[in-house]
Amino acid sequence: MALLAEPDTPTEIAQRMAQMLPNRLADRFGQGRRFDIEVVSEPFSSGTEDPPTLMRRIMDRGRAERWDIVVALTDLPLHSHGHRLVVDLSHEHGLALLSLPPLGGLRLQTRARRAVEEAVLGLAGPRATGAEGLRQGQQLQGPFVASLAPIHQGPVGEEETADLRYVVSGPCGYLRVLGGMIRANRPWRLVPGLSKALAAALAAGAIATVNSTVWNLAGALSTLRLVIAMVGSVVLMTGWLIVDGQLWQRATDVSWEARQRARLYNASTVMTVGIGVLVCYGGLMVINLVWALFIVNDRVFASMTRTPLHATEYLVLSWFVASVATVSGALGSGLESDEAIRAAAYSKREQERRHMLEHDHT
Repeated sequence: MALLAEPDTPTEIAQRMAQMLPNRLADRFGQGRRFDIEVVSEPFSSGTEDPPTLMRRIMDRGRAERWDIVVALTDLPLHSHGHRLVVDLSHEHGLALLSLPPLGGLRLQTRARRAVEEAVLGLAGPRATGAEGLRQGQQLQGPFVASLAPIHQGPVGEEETADLRYVVSGPCGYLRVLGGMIRANRPWRLVPGLSKALAAALAAGAIATVNSTVWNLAGALSTLRLVIAMVGSVVLMTGWLIVDGQLWQRATDVSWEARQRARLYNASTVMTVGIGVLVCYGGLMVINLVWALFIVNDRVFASMTRTPLHATEYLVLSWFVASVATVSGALGSGLESDEAIRAAAYSKREQERRHMLEHDHT
């Protein structure tokens, strides 16, 4: 059998699970069955997000390589008949298409392994005949279903390759997909990806830390105003990065499904960039605190502010300076190219998808 995985996160997950999957499948299946697993990394979803089209591609690939079972992994959120797809199964052709985002943002490796196990066991088991036999004999009933509530069976068209489909719906399903998309984008990569913005923020923070006016202003602000300054600076930088990098996506057509997909991608963008900016903010606060401890003299500080320099003053100063530096970082991000911002904010597959959409609209 083969694990056909898209580049980046899906391939990493497939390679890790391939090490333990043969033994686990053999133990659970029994009957002396052996499972030899090959991991193949390729962007099989390039140019389309349509599940029936993807299933046909997987089927053609499996036939060409003569794989008896193919499980394909993608980090794109897939939609079908107004539902968010978790897995498509074709027992006739031994195919499974697994979308990773509905597995959520936590314990992804474990959930993906369980999902693949259940899919393979269902495909490798006795093949029931007829729709009723399929429903009774080949639905997934193991940890895959138990760990993915509110997963339920979804509609499959007669012309489709798949004969069984599982989807998620409702607020819990939406949050799972959103969490999975954010994890795939890896928000923490925003920090090293925006070097020019960070350089501007660090420079502004270093200067502000030794400014006596900033000392007095920080000491005069209440906790509420400091929180407002923090939230405002984070929102400002998040919004600026999204606007300047042209990260906001518009629906490709007027259909309800296209609008829902655009909302989901935009929510993922806002959360991804927002989390990345918060990580930057925390890093700036720590750096500013270390710089203040090194450079700020207690007697000079007391003479300028008429307040003794204690731990609280250091923390308040570094907190306020982090907000000032974040605003400067937002301005510095204007020096970054759109490609650099997108590379910092998105996974490789999501970058390719957005580039394709832009190309289609030109």
